[in-house]
Amino acid sequence: MSFIASTRAWARRLKRDALTLWFARTDPATPWAAKLLAALVVAYALSPIDLIPDFIPVLGYLDDVLLLPALIWLALRLLPPAVVQASRARAEQWMAEAGARPRSLVGGIVIVLVWLALGTALGVWLMRR
Repeated sequence: MSFIASTRAWARRLKRDALTLWFARTDPATPWAAKLLAALVVAYALSPIDLIPDFIPVLGYLDDVLLLPALIWLALRLLPPAVVQASRARAEQWMAEAGARPRSLVGGIVIVLVWLALGTALGVWLMRR
């Protein structure tokens, strides 16, 4: 398998696992801590806005390549195996039928709020200096 093919397969699994968390967060068998982490990961993964914009050299892609996969992995580990299996099947079905990923308006709003909070904190810090 070539590097490009393996990268595409990895990206497809990552997309599937983000959708798996999308469905698992509403499953009644999911523990509350896993629901909370899954909701945060899904909000970030499906947000149209990145925490670190991609135009920033190197750092812009670190969240996509390291942070997001690590959070998805952790959230999946917190889920019961039956929930993962059922949610993964629903995610595969969604990908086959819809083709497009759902969008998270809440995730976009949260990312904007994080940026505003960081900007405000930086502004207050600079004003005190």
